[in-house]
Amino acid sequence: MEEKIIYFVRHGESVDNAAPVFQSEDSPLSEKGIKQAENIAARASNLDFELIISSPLTRTKQTAEIVAKTTGKKIEFSDIFVERIKPEYIGGKPYTDEKANKMWREWEKSLYTPGMRIEDSENFDDILIRADKSLDFLINRKEKVLFVVTHGYFLRTIIFRILLGNLLSPQIFRNMQKMSGMENTGLTILRYRSGFEEDAAWRLWVYNDHAHLG
Repeated sequence: MEEKIIYFVRHGESVDNAAPVFQSEDSPLSEKGIKQAENIAARASNLDFELIISSPLTRTKQTAEIVAKTTGKKIEFSDIFVERIKPEYIGGKPYTDEKANKMWREWEKSLYTPGMRIEDSENFDDILIRADKSLDFLINRKEKVLFVVTHGYFLRTIIFRILLGNLLSPQIFRNMQKMSGMENTGLTILRYRSGFEEDAAWRLWVYNDHAHLG
């Protein structure tokens, strides 16, 4: 199989990223986030890719649109690259909201507890299944080089799944999410390729490169 290259980018800073609230799905980019998106767009203009694929949430959509305007590439939106799905009640609520705070803590626990679910949210089983589906989705695309705008937590999930496969236990997943971070508009590069004595597989090439932010 020919090599496939995926340029992954986390969205620019959103208004809710910078506020003491549980982020809502429709939170737009902040002024800082717009500038970050412009910086990664300038960098993307030097990359050779065929199409932008983006989560349809407001912050990713705006980031992708800025990249598209600079590079002249088309955007395709896909729900498979949305952020971890939190209980609907939480979105936009301040950290001081007692019910939202309690629900958040229970939901966080469900992300590391197989079978546990809080209302209409995504749990540990769901997010690993979606990470696997996202990689299959990318493998099956006809394009050889893609630029994907997504979210920090979900992108890290994809990376951990690639690196550890079925060894990614709930406890390891929890620790890796807790002890890793990702800058807004950080660039991560995955390659699907074979090695000298290895079958074709996804390989992490670059992680969270944000040199474009200065």
